[in-house]
Amino acid sequence: MTSGSSSLPGAAEHITARPSITVAGLGTGDADQLTLGIWRRLQAAAKVYVRTEKHPMMSMLREQGIAVEPFDRFYEESESFPEVYDRIVSELASLAKADFESSGSGILYAVPGHPMVAERTVQLLREICPQEDIELTVLGGESFLDMAFTRLGFDPIEGFQLLDSAELKTSMLRPQLHTLIGQVYDAFTASDVKLTLMERYPEDHPVVIGHALGVPGEERILTVPLYELDRGQEYGNLSLVYIPASFDERLQNRSFDRLHEIVSILRSPGGCPWDREQTHQSIRKNFIEELYEALEAIDQDDPDGMREEFGDVILQVMLHSQMEEEAGAFNVYDVIQELNEKLVFRHPHVFGDAGASDSGEALASWERMKAEEKRIKGRNGDRVSVLDGIPQDLPALMRAYKLQKKASKVGFDWDELGPVFAKIEEELREVREAAALGDKDAQAGELGDLLFAVVNAARFLDADPEEALARTNAKFRSRFLYIEEQLRINGKSFDQTDLLEMDRWWDEAKKKG
Repeated sequence: MTSGSSSLPGAAEHITARPSITVAGLGTGDADQLTLGIWRRLQAAAKVYVRTEKHPMMSMLREQGIAVEPFDRFYEESESFPEVYDRIVSELASLAKADFESSGSGILYAVPGHPMVAERTVQLLREICPQEDIELTVLGGESFLDMAFTRLGFDPIEGFQLLDSAELKTSMLRPQLHTLIGQVYDAFTASDVKLTLMERYPEDHPVVIGHALGVPGEERILTVPLYELDRGQEYGNLSLVYIPASFDERLQNRSFDRLHEIVSILRSPGGCPWDREQTHQSIRKNFIEELYEALEAIDQDDPDGMREEFGDVILQVMLHSQMEEEAGAFNVYDVIQELNEKLVFRHPHVFGDAGASDSGEALASWERMKAEEKRIKGRNGDRVSVLDGIPQDLPALMRAYKLQKKASKVGFDWDELGPVFAKIEEELREVREAAALGDKDAQAGELGDLLFAVVNAARFLDADPEEALARTNAKFRSRFLYIEEQLRINGKSFDQTDLLEMDRWWDEAKKKG
């Protein structure tokens, strides 16, 4: 396979030793920009195969008597663009072989713009031609990028990215770079582009739409707010969207890289004295506090609170990771990499060939892969008990739940709920007996046994005890607040009421839900 032509410019149908395809770029549509070499190739060819006739150069070719055979029929017959491109490439391979057998010459295939810029059929030809023993020659041509740089007025060395509308993802967007989005064929595509851009840009952010750049009489360039990107435009094969580079802080602050940069600055010698002094141990309690504040926002179904508290939790992760980065152990990108790899590895029913018809099967798959992952990494070598691996600092109720679950996996468990209730009754009697004796240590011990038995019941009832108690706490608080409200309404304080009256208000609150 060759990357350029070694024959004379006019010899489009030279005799070849094997089937051959020559790909030529038709440029952006301005005939004055077409290279002399490619024009001679076009004139010398018995027939020019083109991906689409929807290009400004078609009328000129036909005026010059050049036979053109477009592949637009594949767009009408196919279900998707990938299918269109596969069919075009397959057809070109067949035509090249047939032409070689009949005349010993090759075929000429012309594409819009430059063959190596946003032209999927050429990439597919580069893959298939060596397999089919077909010689492939790729000639140049003016790219739409040339016109974009000129007509939109930016220098790509300032930082530039070219993205395909069909493959556009939020993760690709970098506002500090000049961004061109090509192949915006129609309003539906423009709508998809708009929705993706709105993940990073404000809805009123200015964007530029370019139609037929550099084509005399057809070029249109206009700037619109992002929310109007898919409104009132006549998109076509020569349309693109341009977002100029921006260093607006609002855009930078929506990026993870900016967060990493800020935390790094805070911990730097010229940063915040308090942040610089902190260690893993000194802010350990902050991590726990932020987690509980996030849980409170979740329990209160408070979106604004969640947005803020989730950020505080992420900040704790960033600070601890930054400390390790300074020590040369790892950085937060290593944390993200390990998390991504773990998620993919533990979800073979999503990212692999395994299946999971319901959440139970999915969880079982997760547990299998988790165990396999630990085996591969050798992280179970220092564990001597099936109960190892449960963090010591978990809340006692949650830790009891996890201890029982691990013991249950090796068969240390009751088979049904009845004996669990019996155990609760037994432990309750022992609490009463300890209370009667007045032994504080015995009372605390027996109370712990009772709570542990209640956690067992929670497992059998498929209720997380921590969550169940959290709901009860919230319920208690709501009803107690009702009592306080009634005291205010009646102009009373707690020392002016009694338990009987408070119980009555409690029952009222209970009825209200």
